[in-house]
Amino acid sequence: MSETELSTPSKAPESVQNQFGTIKSLIQKSAFNDAVELCENLLKGALIDSEHIEVLYFLCVAKRCDNQLDGALECVASLLSQKPDHSRALQERGYLYLAKNQLNDALQAFHQATQVNPALTASWQQLISLYNKAGQTRAAEVATSQLNYLKQLPPQLLGASDLIYEGKLAVAEKVCREFLQANKHHIDAMRLLAEVGQRLRIFDDAEFLLESCIELAPDNTRARTEYLHLLNRIGKFKAAQSQAQILLSKQPENPGLKVSLASALVGLGHIDEATPLYQQVLAQTPDNADIHLLLGHALKASGQLNESIEAYRQAYRLRPSYGDAYWSLANTKTYQLTDDELRQISEQEIKDGVPVEDRIHMCFAAGKAHEDRGDFDQAFSFYERGNDIKKANTGYKPENNEVNVQAQIEHCSAELFERRGHLGCDAPDPIFIVGMPRAGSTLLEQILASHSQVDGTMELHNVLGLALRLRGRIAGQESAYPRNLSDINDDYFSRFGEKFIADTQAYRGSAPFFIDKMPNNFQHIGLIRLILPNAKIIDARRHPMGCCFSGFKQLFGEGQDFSYGQEEIGRYYRSYVELMNHWDAVIPEFVLRVDYEKVVDDLEGQVRRILDFCGLPFESSCLNFHQTQRNIKTPSSEQVRQPIFTSGLEQWRNFESHLNPLKEALGDVLDAY
Repeated sequence: MSETELSTPSKAPESVQNQFGTIKSLIQKSAFNDAVELCENLLKGALIDSEHIEVLYFLCVAKRCDNQLDGALECVASLLSQKPDHSRALQERGYLYLAKNQLNDALQAFHQATQVNPALTASWQQLISLYNKAGQTRAAEVATSQLNYLKQLPPQLLGASDLIYEGKLAVAEKVCREFLQANKHHIDAMRLLAEVGQRLRIFDDAEFLLESCIELAPDNTRARTEYLHLLNRIGKFKAAQSQAQILLSKQPENPGLKVSLASALVGLGHIDEATPLYQQVLAQTPDNADIHLLLGHALKASGQLNESIEAYRQAYRLRPSYGDAYWSLANTKTYQLTDDELRQISEQEIKDGVPVEDRIHMCFAAGKAHEDRGDFDQAFSFYERGNDIKKANTGYKPENNEVNVQAQIEHCSAELFERRGHLGCDAPDPIFIVGMPRAGSTLLEQILASHSQVDGTMELHNVLGLALRLRGRIAGQESAYPRNLSDINDDYFSRFGEKFIADTQAYRGSAPFFIDKMPNNFQHIGLIRLILPNAKIIDARRHPMGCCFSGFKQLFGEGQDFSYGQEEIGRYYRSYVELMNHWDAVIPEFVLRVDYEKVVDDLEGQVRRILDFCGLPFESSCLNFHQTQRNIKTPSSEQVRQPIFTSGLEQWRNFESHLNPLKEALGDVLDAY
């Protein structure tokens, strides 16, 4: 039994730590009965959650080693019900199925373990054998390549890799930095440090590290591939396209690179170029459920709804527990899951071994299906279950957001804008639509993008990326941003604004104005005002209960971690209102508030008001926005391809009996409605 397989938590109290050491020693001495007895005694006592999980893990190992296979499987199931992404518990499940000669189940378990933690050498070793026995030659080659890569890593970096995937990011970062001090410009150490940055969402640091890797080692395919994936993730699709083409020039038939290039092209709005790439990959691997799903997303973005629905259905046919396929169907907002699909979701969601992400997706899909049927109590139970599982895996803390909001209020004063508000780039091109998600921003974007002088784009990451760079990275110290807006060099503001205009050019057409619909930009309106003083900002506002509940039942692709709890989303909405009130006070008339309910009630009046604010002449095409043909990647894509409707305004009232925590969190914000 290796040290890696029986890792001991570093933060347990000393007395518990000693007992963990004793359990490990007993297992290594083959005193399995004694180890089982000690674990079971510990479980009867008062343990914190992390200790309870660790004792369960040791109990699984001890029972397996003592050939108590059924008991060990029950123990694994108990552990995974509490922590579904525990990689070593998944690995234990693989060993147990292997011992029971359930080879296919063992293969699936080891595969899941490596999906959670790709640094598990023991699982890769088992997968190579199982893939070869199953005749899956290509999969065995991939597993062998990964195992060989792990074996060539210096021990410190192999340990750091394991720490990253176990979520111990601070320790992993320390190991990587210490290694780099002694081994400057070591590519694997820089790559792993970039992975830490990505997991902490410090994307600019990760981008710098990976960019440095390919400058130092341009032939390092692994580093360049990770750079490509990061660029796609942060929305730098033009740069991602370039990197994908470099890699494909050396590996023209690599399906993964074709998919990455297609993803970049979808991001750039070039759906017609991306679709053939997905189809090429499917011609090679027709049973690849993931590619069917991605093809479905591309088809949906371009308005080919029937074709996208069929792609999603094919994805779950190939993988019956594929939660994202069911959720993608539900997330069209116009498709109603069939009884057979709902029955299949219900059966798959409770199965042992279903990955946590699939379970989350299926819960949200089932919630939508029951809501469509008018069974609101059952729908809420699924929405709540999905949110609870998701929240447990995000680590979101409302107080962190509230600290950030207060920092904006403190440092972005009227005096700051009077003193430095003239320094930015004077380009009038951008129209920012900000606010809470699910507040009607896609509708406003579609209205404006229907105007001949306005290009619709997408939720651009540029402002958020700039804010991250301005924050600074000194551990233990207050974020430099937004405090540093008062003292950075004057010429930075125009440079930042000019860079924004240049970097967003790839997403635009030929119109003089364009839209950036990133809702989270409301936190950085002060920064926008300083770098682009002639920009227009529209605040998409919606009734707090309707907005928050719509967010609560929405599973977002990435970010919006505040939405997975009633208290969390209510507190976030309160902070949003507080900050928007601040912007109105210190930079009056810079932001136009547009209420979703008023747009629904008086479309033409609100359209004329919006166009006047943007300095645009009235065009009737803005009233017929649903006829505008363009790519739309948000959850509301199919809704805004239809005439405006009122049915969604009061949907939250069907769930009102369940929403008292949300009402309490919103507090006096509700009084304004």
